[in-house]
Amino acid sequence: MPVKAVPFFQPQIRNGVGSFILQCKKITLQYCNWGGSSQGMRELLSKELKQIAAANPKIEFVVQQKSGHPSVIGEYVTGNKKFVTARNLSAADIRRKIALVRDSSGKQQLQKYKYPVKSINESVRGVWSPVHAQKEYRFKI
Repeated sequence: MPVKAVPFFQPQIRNGVGSFILQCKKITLQYCNWGGSSQGMRELLSKELKQIAAANPKIEFVVQQKSGHPSVIGEYVTGNKKFVTARNLSAADIRRKIALVRDSSGKQQLQKYKYPVKSINESVRGVWSPVHAQKEYRFKI
């Protein structure tokens, strides 16, 4: 009789075990040519973009001139996008934002509770306990 492995003991394939696949595949840098909030982005593009792109050869860098505030957009293997604003940031801060987008997994962040319920009042129904139930309704073992 052949021996079969139990299905829940199968090895799980995870990123980083054996090989690593970078989750970020494309970073888009958007800036305005004349806007004051894009000064740091223009400085980064003129001086440091070649070094950043050379340090990350597996990521495609796209530069878009677009009116409005500058932003860093990351596209991931999962198909998700992450938008990070770079409004009024220096070149060093934008470099940190690029590293943040590059190192993110691309998963959607789950929001726990916007406003968790906290009350100083007791419950109207009271606290339930099996001891307080009538004998005929109690669970018998």
